[in-house]
Amino acid sequence: MTVPVFQEYEPAADCGCPGCGLRPGMDGAPSAAPDQRCRRALALVTAAGVVLGGAAAGQVSAAAAGPPPVPAPGAPVPGAPAPAAPAPAPGGPPSGVSASTVPPPGILPPGAPAPAPAPPPGVPRGTTRAEIIARAARWAAAEVPYSMRSFRPDGYRQDCSGYVSMAWNLPGNAGTGVLPRYATRIAREELLPGDILLFHDPASPTRGSHVTIFGGWADAAHTAYVAYEQAKPYTRKRITPMAYWNNSDRYVAYRYQGLTGPAGMGAAAAAAASGFWFGPGAYGAEITRLGELLVARGGKRFYASGPGPRWSEADRRATEAFQRAQGWRGRAADGYPGPETWRLLRTGAGRDIPPPAPAAELASVPAYPGPGHFRPGRSSAYVTLLGAQLVKRGHGRFYASGPGPRWSEADRRATEAFQRAQGWRGRAADGYPGPETWRRLFARTGEGLASPPSRL
Repeated sequence: MTVPVFQEYEPAADCGCPGCGLRPGMDGAPSAAPDQRCRRALALVTAAGVVLGGAAAGQVSAAAAGPPPVPAPGAPVPGAPAPAAPAPAPGGPPSGVSASTVPPPGILPPGAPAPAPAPPPGVPRGTTRAEIIARAARWAAAEVPYSMRSFRPDGYRQDCSGYVSMAWNLPGNAGTGVLPRYATRIAREELLPGDILLFHDPASPTRGSHVTIFGGWADAAHTAYVAYEQAKPYTRKRITPMAYWNNSDRYVAYRYQGLTGPAGMGAAAAAAASGFWFGPGAYGAEITRLGELLVARGGKRFYASGPGPRWSEADRRATEAFQRAQGWRGRAADGYPGPETWRLLRTGAGRDIPPPAPAAELASVPAYPGPGHFRPGRSSAYVTLLGAQLVKRGHGRFYASGPGPRWSEADRRATEAFQRAQGWRGRAADGYPGPETWRRLFARTGEGLASPPSRL
């Protein structure tokens, strides 16, 4: 697995120039281009080198013409630099500059741009855990590209620490070396959604340092978690080993000091805010609670056992049935509970899951078993059933033998041909059967065509 490379802006350790120590958008940096003052200094040094080089050449020529005349005592030596001016008194103006032309401390010279105020450590803005996760999820949903030099319209930098600064609602961009000023160190066992896991390498702060936002545990043993992170190529959320793919033992857990409301988040609020707590690999008490609510609303038939704390296809199918009972279709009925699904279940509002259809109807259209059966390497009776029906519907030319129980490219191509026969194109005809493909495949021949829903 490829491990992403991370880079972070940090003040240069060997340069006191504001252009080096504070780069644009970071910790109160001015809006001027980075290293502008250093480039200006470099230009002055280069020009001085040219002048001195020319003077040296002149001295060589003079030496060839013979020794110069000896000047009178106290007279300046031709070609020699002027004597240095006396050093100013401590706190006084530079030599040759009138005290009246030097602005008092805190007053900028005329025409100079005002630097942006630095985020004041120890005075964090208030925010809730749900708000942190919601802000993090927006960047992940938008797949904001990773960049150390690009900024969002709200001023936050598009790298990992800028992402955390945005999610925590900081007043500016804080690098990985600055973020701990706004936080309290905690043990990994205490992590809750909205906390962070941070690795800062002071020996090489511009390469390798990284930070992720903790979104919840992915397993009961706490060996993996849902990580929100800004990394190449774009912001994402994914199941990540604790604490990261590399340098795992060097990551430190921190909690934002500006948290408001209860210290904890509550399973329901966290699930509704994150949109990721329900899905493959998820584990927790909130999944058990979801299943119990679905059973109470008519979803018992989807569970052979349980409900339990580990997310399963039974949870997804029962959730989908509840969503369809509300009249939702497409992505609104994908089997993954969002805030509105959870609200209806928790408050007892909305319509219950209807009882199963009569046996005759079930015999003609078997229940869709879920997308997990139709993936490379999977084997089940549902694959054989799908293939047999595809052959029956006139798409058997793709099978050299079979169909059989193991999903194959022949199954995918035959499914794609059936989907295209419905008039679907693009992602709607990708060869992987969804609920609508399954329903039409087992429906009566000659069913009228219609525009495909978003998930097929």
